[in-house]
Amino acid sequence: MSENIIQLKNISKTFVTDKGEFKALEDINLDISRGSIYGIIGMSGAGKSTLVRCINYLEVPTEGSVVIDGKELGSLTEKGLREERKSIGMIFQHFNLLQQKNVIDNVSFPLRINGVNKKDAHKRAAELLEIVGLADKANSYPVQLSGGQQQRVAIARALAGNPKILLCDEATSALDPQTTKSILELLKNINEKYGITIVIITHQMAVVREICSHVAVISKGHIVENGEVSEVFSRPKTKEARELIMLESGDNTWYNESSEDDNCVRIVFTENSAYEPVISNMIKKFNCDVSIYQADTKKINGKTTGEMIIGLPKDKELSRQLKSYLTEKGIIVEEAR
Repeated sequence: MSENIIQLKNISKTFVTDKGEFKALEDINLDISRGSIYGIIGMSGAGKSTLVRCINYLEVPTEGSVVIDGKELGSLTEKGLREERKSIGMIFQHFNLLQQKNVIDNVSFPLRINGVNKKDAHKRAAELLEIVGLADKANSYPVQLSGGQQQRVAIARALAGNPKILLCDEATSALDPQTTKSILELLKNINEKYGITIVIITHQMAVVREICSHVAVISKGHIVENGEVSEVFSRPKTKEARELIMLESGDNTWYNESSEDDNCVRIVFTENSAYEPVISNMIKKFNCDVSIYQADTKKINGKTTGEMIIGLPKDKELSRQLKSYLTEKGIIVEEAR
């Protein structure tokens, strides 16, 4: 059994429009480990939703191959593809519930269309509603539920066929922060208890930080960076990844108010470097001024990290010495722009 349950090999997707060809994805290569929670993040229009739809072949790639648990989807018959899709659940931003059906019938729906009798389908649906914490809402209708409750119903429905993979396409984007946190906790519990591989498509860095072990950054149809969440967030190698991280705080007035000449750097304190007054000691040691533009703390996979955007002196040699000092103290230093 392969360690990687999802393998994307040289995936490209081109759409033909009235204005000509549009290449939504180009040469995507990605391996997703069995049992992991994998984030795919990018700005609007980056190609995220097209990519997730290629994973279950709702969009057929123009080039390349999708391998799910050792099976190349492009080589399957229509019947074989339908069978394989049963092992891939999917939840969406706007829930996609059937408004005229109550909760238990919504959860039962995929079972019923696959030939399961009503009694057995309802029994399975009741078990799933228990898992997502909505056992008391079985006879309610979607309009009677909050957004978070509707998404829990959608998750229960996606689990009805005992999938190996759960795809989440902007599943928390329509929810408030507190509800988002509860949905992410539910997904994490499902992953840990049932070993289901979860792929989260999002533009929200906080979602990736909260539960993902690995992340891929997509921009203009290309994967520009991927790896462990802690590594990508602490030491982003690409401009696109840095921009996403900077945008996460929601307050980036420093970026607009500073200039290229301000020599801004982003520094990251790990747990090992968080208890010494490093900035204060550095200013005393080098007798220089340092501007602090922004400071924040975040949790990545349960570990607290601190971040700052600081402006170093324009003198190149002094700036180099300051960066070396910070690095020696176990602090990650990188350009902020």
